[in-house]
Amino acid sequence: MSKKTLVFILGNLTAFGPFITDFYLPCLPELTSYFSASASMIQLSLTAGMLGLAVGQLLIGPVTDKYGRRRPLLWCLLLFVLATVGCMLSTGIDMFIVFRLLQGLTGASGLVISKVIIADSFTGRDVARYFAILAAVQGVAPIVAPVIGGVAFSLSSWQGTFAVLGLWAAGLLMVCRKLRETLRDEDRLRIPVLRTFRCYVPVVRNGRYLVMNLLQSFSSAALIAYISASPFIFQNHFGLSPLAYSICFACNALGLVAGSSIVMRIKNLPSATPWCAVGLPVMGLLSSLALWFDWPFFMFEAVLIMMLFCVGMITPVGITLAMNSITEHRGIASALLGALPFLLGGIVAPLTGLGDMIRSMTTLVLLCSTVCLCLYLISRRWDYSAGCDRLHDENVTL
Repeated sequence: MSKKTLVFILGNLTAFGPFITDFYLPCLPELTSYFSASASMIQLSLTAGMLGLAVGQLLIGPVTDKYGRRRPLLWCLLLFVLATVGCMLSTGIDMFIVFRLLQGLTGASGLVISKVIIADSFTGRDVARYFAILAAVQGVAPIVAPVIGGVAFSLSSWQGTFAVLGLWAAGLLMVCRKLRETLRDEDRLRIPVLRTFRCYVPVVRNGRYLVMNLLQSFSSAALIAYISASPFIFQNHFGLSPLAYSICFACNALGLVAGSSIVMRIKNLPSATPWCAVGLPVMGLLSSLALWFDWPFFMFEAVLIMMLFCVGMITPVGITLAMNSITEHRGIASALLGALPFLLGGIVAPLTGLGDMIRSMTTLVLLCSTVCLCLYLISRRWDYSAGCDRLHDENVTL
């Protein structure tokens, strides 16, 4: 299998997470009527999907380090197809929420295994290049998912929308059967599966890994704070129509893609860390000032796109340097890399709605971006340009 084909498949697996949460957003009003349920109960199905994605990644990580990458992925894709059929056949909202949770738990495998296969299969600049591609996919997927879901819904029904998602998973199941196993037998964990969860301890105690994981997670939290408040900011504060908001939101996503694309061209990846880690709080502050003091819309857009550009850089840089810091238990490391942004995002999203939304959003963006700057300053105690085992002080952990 060629590199391009492999990365294309892994990109599809990476997009699965955002699609699970965002693909059926246009169907929510219809689901309220279909199940005769309150809006809050329908929203709970979104929460169930996100919770499943976070917990599922933590569960699948140790499993892939014991049983390999290929078999757990195939089983999870099969269970995802069955969970999707369960969603389509649900007769009550409670049953629907349970199957949504199962969708999240099984769909999380794509987010974990795609990254760990990259780490297993490539070295050097190739790792950074392909992680950047996956980061760009993960950034664009939340924008594209509701659009495709809306088209499927308009041409069929909410069940038709889920049918598209299930067919996509079934197609990936067939394609992924051709993937080769990337975890060698001698590198697999030789302990009972329940004891493999203890292997989270040495991974978390790896200071180099933990700092970079937290760096990309808090930058994602800043992004989620912006996304959660964006409808209010663009439509109520700036007076854009829903269509203009959608177009503007999609254009802003190009900042994320541009940031990830730049990373692919950087030879010395650690040298990019100070630029994006410092740039994020600076641009976050400028975008906050633009809202606080009613700057013209085009000025706000300019600094916002630069802020998203910094987030787009931090994600692949953080993932690559974190994974390069791990020589074993890579499935567990990949699981934590995927789960932590979802967990932080689940905390940040509802907080943007407290009080004045502009104040809440800007406060959260500034807080998360300041944490990123502090994490970068902490990261300077290690030499990330060296090999995985070469530290200024090999015994230092957080």
